[in-house]
Amino acid sequence: MDTSDFAYASAATLARRIRHRELSPVEVVEAAIARIEARNPGLNALIHLGFEDARREARRAEQQVMAGDALPPLHGVPAAIKDLFDFKPGWPTTFGGVRALKDNIAQFHCVFAERIEKGGAILVGKTNAPVMGLRGVTDNYLFGATANPFDTKRNPGGSSGGSAAAVADGLLPFAEGTDAGGSIRIPAAWCNVYGYKPSFGRIPVVMRPNAFAGDLPFVFEGPITRTVEDAALAMSVLAGYDPRDPLSLDESVDFLGALERPIKGMRIAYSPDLDVFPIDPRVADTVRRAVAAFAEAGAIVEEVKLGLTIPQRELSDLWTRLMMPLNLGTFEAVKAGGLDLLADHRDDFPPEYLRWIDWGQTQTAADLRRDQAARTQVYDCIQSVFADHDLLVTPTLACLPPLNQPGGNTLGPSEVNGEAVDPLIGWSLAYPFNFTGHPAASIPAGLVDGLPVGMQIIGRRYADTDLLAASATFEQLRPWAGHYDICKARRV
Repeated sequence: MDTSDFAYASAATLARRIRHRELSPVEVVEAAIARIEARNPGLNALIHLGFEDARREARRAEQQVMAGDALPPLHGVPAAIKDLFDFKPGWPTTFGGVRALKDNIAQFHCVFAERIEKGGAILVGKTNAPVMGLRGVTDNYLFGATANPFDTKRNPGGSSGGSAAAVADGLLPFAEGTDAGGSIRIPAAWCNVYGYKPSFGRIPVVMRPNAFAGDLPFVFEGPITRTVEDAALAMSVLAGYDPRDPLSLDESVDFLGALERPIKGMRIAYSPDLDVFPIDPRVADTVRRAVAAFAEAGAIVEEVKLGLTIPQRELSDLWTRLMMPLNLGTFEAVKAGGLDLLADHRDDFPPEYLRWIDWGQTQTAADLRRDQAARTQVYDCIQSVFADHDLLVTPTLACLPPLNQPGGNTLGPSEVNGEAVDPLIGWSLAYPFNFTGHPAASIPAGLVDGLPVGMQIIGRRYADTDLLAASATFEQLRPWAGHYDICKARRV
């Protein structure tokens, strides 16, 4: 393998060849840096470049290889973390492009950065995200919009849009995603990559001063990759109990072993619209054809109704309301550090965001109780499907990626098939599973006019191995690696 092959090599391949001394961590990291320098200006996927830190770590990684040290699973593999609630000491953290925080420097690691580095990966930078992560596209007033490598006039989705764009364009084999309403799965769907949201608690989420803030709605970390194997490999490093997170799971899972499991006889429920979402017919047709792969593998596929009766516009408003305590807690924490963002830097935030923040400051305990009851209805409907099925399959998103807009405030569509939807998140079928905590992934289902479409696969709570087994089978039957030729052909 020469350096021209590094761009679309998997993390598993790079790690294996580094371990066998066929590749050097230094040359792998230098190749990633060169590709980022050449191609990132046209994408705006990475907004902080930590190249000197990466080079230092690559030299150290090479010394460990040559010394014959025991090597961790991702030794020498380049990766990136997200610029939202994600931290590495000495690196800036702007909470998704808040201008007043452009010089805010982290003093500690987030769990993803901590564990992925312990697992041998080398972080080369941070990826773009929307302000406070409260929308399903990636744009902000500080850094601007990220471009979709399949069509640079369009957005890659969000909030982990910089991560998904970087992985799809071959800048890195994998990157961090965080997900409170679909932020791993949305950009995965629009960038033809695999976005894995594990069961709640599988990867710890350490929050302070409120250690329990990650369940309203459920907040997740997870990998964004080009292959299912790479997601399983990353999960083998990221998952596991952490005493700082009172909600983290204390159990081991054989993520890589799940890839070998057949799915013959598995019962798979297929919902084309989660009962209440309008779906672009082109998306619906692409996912419907993709679902047939599971039947080809011997699974029993049945179209189902969930019994969900809450209108989709009420569901999206419910999700946004539930996000407000977490967002307001961030403002309080920053204020305790001496910076009152809402009082002194209100113009750093889009009007759509401020509308909800202002509402959140008037929220009552009775409001929250009613919203939690509505959330329970969603949970019960989804659990009823899993009484008779092992997996649930849906479109990830209702539509194709929107065009980027000037000014730092790109929104998603406000209408799908003639039905009004919330432009922040209402065209996504991902966020209901942040109400419930089920493991879910977006997997590439196909292309429409050269633009990617994602299919969402949801498993029973804690049944991550079922989800990975089905994902691996689908990848074998409907490989998507050839779609990256569109990205490779992008002029730089």
